[in-house]
Amino acid sequence: MQYRKFGKHDFKVSALGFGCMRLPFLDEDDSKINEEEAINLIRYAIDNGVNYLDTAYPYHKGNSELLVGKALKDGYREKVKLATKCPVWLVKNHEDFNKYLNEQLEKLQTDHIDMYLLHALSKERWEDLKKLNVFKFLEEAVQSGKVKYVGFSFHDELPVFKEIVNSYNWDFCQIQYNYMDTDYQAGKEGLKLAASKGMAVIIMEPLKGGKLAKNPPQEVQSLWNTAEVKRSAADWALRWIWNHKEVTLLLSGMGAFDQVVENIKIADNSISDSLNKEELELVDKVKEKYNELIKVNCTACNYCMPCPFGVNIPRNFALLNESSMYNDINGYSHAYNNFMAENDRANHCKECGLCETKCPQNLPIRQHLKEVHAALGCI
Repeated sequence: MQYRKFGKHDFKVSALGFGCMRLPFLDEDDSKINEEEAINLIRYAIDNGVNYLDTAYPYHKGNSELLVGKALKDGYREKVKLATKCPVWLVKNHEDFNKYLNEQLEKLQTDHIDMYLLHALSKERWEDLKKLNVFKFLEEAVQSGKVKYVGFSFHDELPVFKEIVNSYNWDFCQIQYNYMDTDYQAGKEGLKLAASKGMAVIIMEPLKGGKLAKNPPQEVQSLWNTAEVKRSAADWALRWIWNHKEVTLLLSGMGAFDQVVENIKIADNSISDSLNKEELELVDKVKEKYNELIKVNCTACNYCMPCPFGVNIPRNFALLNESSMYNDINGYSHAYNNFMAENDRANHCKECGLCETKCPQNLPIRQHLKEVHAALGCI
């Protein structure tokens, strides 16, 4: 296992962290964690060098922290840095900060949390937290010994990230980053900014929710096959992250034993600046090929919105594009039919054409919406 310095602090963490939001579960209900299997996975990872565990209040419908607390019995708590996150959307007054922190300490069966994050910050949430005097809470949590290091995870645009980074003496942050998302949310610029301030940078979604590892389209796999050194799609994606010297560690949500074994093996020899020029160019070609598989050149500018009939035009196009890019029609059809409100779906277009008069890309939106429903609506 490779280890990297935790930002400005004088200790190291494993380059691979265990994310506890995709643990194995029973009866197709992710609240019913398969405890024996999950504990075995976590302890195997720790026994093989992983020393950073990440969970959160809502994971597995509130049961992830409970499971992690059980997994860290029998001396395992002392072997890891434990991270969890404050459910900021539930905090309505200043006293709520400590209410949830104390509840989490109890669930995790520990007297301290090593890395405590404000969960999924956005501009709106950040403004609310400042009004609730979040800085006072963070300072008191550290002074009390209940929390060792403070940070935040982030889901918004780069200017918001810059504002948050510059507002406090953070120990670390957690951002989404992978070779397809270099300009998404905090992106590469945010990564470099945080590292320049001595913050440890934790990477989430290195495989884009598994999309960069599962069943690559043939056009993409053919490119990977041209590499002199043969690697799996997951190996390429993880190694690309670790190639960045600004990255402290990446989190992988590992729910199966083979995933744990493979990721530990990759992490054993993944160091920064280890990919050569040809390999980096190959990753760029793969990214280009994925983008070529886009069906609709929508930039999600939202000029077409709101639709007078409620259709979420950019969301429909995103589902169609990603179903093509990541070779997963069934998965995105399930999302289209089960996780979109009925009026949001493409088939509720009444073909008024108002959206087309506003689209700066001059897209034939009405025709593309028919393509969305034909591809995703009937599976």
